Order: sequence, then structure tokens, then C-alpha cells
Amino acid sequence: MLSRVYTSGIFGIEGFEVTVECSAWERIPKFELVGLPDAAVKEAKDRVRSACENSGYKFPALDMILNLAPADRRKEGSAFDLAILCAVLQCDGVIPRSMDFGDKCIIGELSLSGEVRAVGGVLPMCVSAREAGKREIYVPMQNVGEAAVVEGIRVYGVPNARALVDHLRGAKPLTPAIPTGHTFSLSAHAGIGDFSEVRGQYKAKRALEVAAAGGHNVLMIGPPGSGKSMLAKRLPGILPDLTFDEAIETTKIHSVMGILKSDLVTERPFRSPHHTVSPAGLVGGGTVPKPGEISLAHNGVLFLDELPEFPKSVTEALRQPIEDGTVTVTRAASKLTFPSSFMLVCAMNPCRCGYFGDPTHTCTCTPAAVQKYLERISGPLLDRIDIEIELPSVTYDEISGRAERGEPSSEIRARVNEARAFAAERLKRGGDFPDVLNANLTPGMLPKYCNLTPEAEQMMKNAFEKLGLSARGHDRILRVARTVADLDGSDVITDEHIAEAVGYRTLDRKYWKRK
Repeated sequence: MLSRVYTSGIFGIEGFEVTVECSAWERIPKFELVGLPDAAVKEAKDRVRSACENSGYKFPALDMILNLAPADRRKEGSAFDLAILCAVLQCDGVIPRSMDFGDKCIIGELSLSGEVRAVGGVLPMCVSAREAGKREIYVPMQNVGEAAVVEGIRVYGVPNARALVDHLRGAKPLTPAIPTGHTFSLSAHAGIGDFSEVRGQYKAKRALEVAAAGGHNVLMIGPPGSGKSMLAKRLPGILPDLTFDEAIETTKIHSVMGILKSDLVTERPFRSPHHTVSPAGLVGGGTVPKPGEISLAHNGVLFLDELPEFPKSVTEALRQPIEDGTVTVTRAASKLTFPSSFMLVCAMNPCRCGYFGDPTHTCTCTPAAVQKYLERISGPLLDRIDIEIELPSVTYDEISGRAERGEPSSEIRARVNEARAFAAERLKRGGDFPDVLNANLTPGMLPKYCNLTPEAEQMMKNAFEKLGLSARGHDRILRVARTVADLDGSDVITDEHIAEAVGYRTLDRKYWKRK
């Protein structure tokens, strides 16, 4: 007797089809599981046996061997339980042996009582099942909404093993879920604080508006309590809404990591790892690599608070992902590439005590201690940060509410959307992809899209010579100036746009004294 049931596994953040083959003979009862299973998959034998008995079916007294194909690909997790049970019961004749599972994919973990529990990674598994030609997907009830996002498949929520067997036998059909597709509202900013709540710091707010419009990386330097963290946490509220494709891509990552809070990620991610995070925790790792914080921040914001407190091995690991928008993790067993297109936002004090250069507090650090603290940030990392802003201490009038209340996030976001639309239209006219952000303009694209007036050209030359800019620093100022011009609705970059962009790069000389 031989049965075949189809399910799906996860490798990195992508799903792949798994065929559960069950072969049985009427001889000494035995139950073996092969096909490169991990510990959780091996334990499925005990869960399946108990769930079968507690669902009202006698576990077959047969010599059974189950193979999870492809046999050369490691299987991880508990999502194969339900498919294994179906293969066993079809071999025993409980599920009709004539039933063809060719267009079905069965996903779910079994409890000992036969209840079906939620699993992670359902969205990428459903996508891979659809690509493999499956038209019916059976998932745990808790994962129905996530699975229903995928178009072109019929999704069934399975509460317990008995309900699925009754459905397959035609005794009590399950009701398919209603497809959600593109009906999700992706305009979700309810859980994000508003920029109007931040008192003062108008220059910093403007810098973050520029950063949001062009996708630029930001470094904020200021004394404790100046509002660095408060501003960073409100940055997602001024970013454009996620597109449906971005939402799907982001949801896949969160689903695989088991941190999905709803059926679809509708807000741009904001990740703020503690400074004790390891390099593997930041960029991804493990025996079979899993995404790290930079991939969880994909299409959103990665916030590193107290930047000098992060080990250099951690911060230096950011350099390649910042440039490429992806990170490749290589291990002995596998090599995986994860998306990591994020806005890097860093915050730091100017010294260990936090008050170097502050007019209202006395700094207790020696000049050598200040320099040693600042040197924890490497030049190559600073070179990959487009915008550097200094936040002064907030005044009493600003805190007490006497100062004018700032703009709400919705108004800033409207200008950001207009600037991005303006840039996208320019890229279309130039024959390039319209979704390329200004921060990602290649060196070959800069002369094409950064048209400077003669005055702006002269100012750029003066800045390059006086600030001792590197080639990368020169290009980053041009990219920021391009964004400032987009916010003004100007195709040409003027000297005012260059002046503002240069103003966001002067802290290198003030704090690090680099030429």
C-alpha cells in the first residue's frame, strides 16, 4: 500500500514543496520517518499516533515507512504533522485510497488531542504550493487569514484532524475561506506616535522629512533627553504606505520568524535591537540561516540607539547590506540570501557623559575620552550615512507648550509622497525603474538626474575641497540635494539645495575631525 500527500516546507524565507510518501505492509507494526528530518519532525511520530487515537481512529498496526521528499533537503518544524497523519490514514483506508492529493497541500501541527495548531511561515508555504500547481490549501484556523492573502488558491481552515478527515471522505465538507487578496487597507499608522508630539527640534524634523523622501540613512547626535529616540520612533509615520507587493514580502519574513501579529503586515517595520545583539542576531545566522534584525526591518526602519555601545563587529557587518539591499549568510550546510532594504537611523550622545558641547551642562569627559568614545564609529560606516544632524537640548518654552505646536505626521507624509511621486516620474522619463529611491541612485545615474545650476556646481566644488570629501561623500551629498530639490518640485538642483545637503554632512569635521 502506498499513499502520497503534499505539504510545504521552509528554506530561508521561501517555501518548497514536500511530498509525504507512506508505504505500509501487513507485518510486524513499525513506524519510521526518513527524508532528512530535524528533531521536531522526528517527534511527529508520537504526535500523529496520539492525535489519531484521540480523534477516534485506531492507529494502523502496520509496518510503515514515511519519506519526506526531496530526501536531500532538510525538513524543519512541525508543519508536516497533518500531512503525515493523512498519508497514514489513506494507507489504512480511512481516507479513500482512490483520492488524489495532487492538487492539495496540507499544512499544520497536531496536538496530542488532535487539535490543529498554528505554524509559522504559512504565507511563503502557500505561495510555493500555488507555484507547484496546488489549488486547495488546508491550514490551521489561526493561519487562514494569512493564507487567504495568496490569490489563485482555495483555502480551508482546519480546526482538528477529525474535521479534515470528514471533509476528505465527503462526510462533512469544510467551508473555504473568503479570499482577501488586495482588499487589505495598507494605510495603517494608528500605532505610531505623531511628529506633532515632539516639541521643538524643527531642524531635525526637516532632516527626517528629507530622509523619508529619499530613503536616506540618518545619524542623530545630541545630549540625553533631546528627543532622538522620540523622533526615530515616529519616522515610520511619515514614510509612504506599503505597497501590496512590499506588504507581502515583509509578511513572509515576519511569518517565517513567527512574529506575525496580523494576517498581513500593513505598517512599515520599526526594529530597535539592543546594543548587546550579536552579529548573527543582526544580519542573520544559525545552522540553517534565519533572517536577522536587518531583514526584519526590510521596507522599514532599523534604529540603532546609543550607536557607540554596539560592538564594532556588529556595526561593521552593516556596511555591505546597506550598499546592496540584501545580505548573504553562508554556513557549512547552506547559503541563503535575505532582503535587507531598510532605512538606517542611528542615535548617539556626543560623549560618554552625554554633554560634550552642550551650553547648559558641563561635560565631565576629558578630550581624550571624548575622542575615544567617538572613534567607536568607523569612517566607512559614517561614509554610508547620508544625513548627520545635531539635536540641542530642548528649552523650557518648548517643553511647557508655549512654543508653536509642530506639524502632524500626516502633513509631512503628504509632502514625502509628493516628492517620491515627482522622483518616480523623472525616472520613468529617463527610462529607469520608478521605484529606485534617491539614496540608491547609482554613480552612473547621478549625472543623468542631478542637473546643477552653475552656482550649485561652484558650491559643490567648494564643499568638496574644504570638507575633504571622498568620492562616496560627494555622491551622497548629490543624492540628498536631489531629494531636497524633489521636495521643492524642482528638476534642477540649485545652490540652496546643495547648501542644505552640505549642512547635513558637517558633523564629521566637528566631532571626528576627519578630512
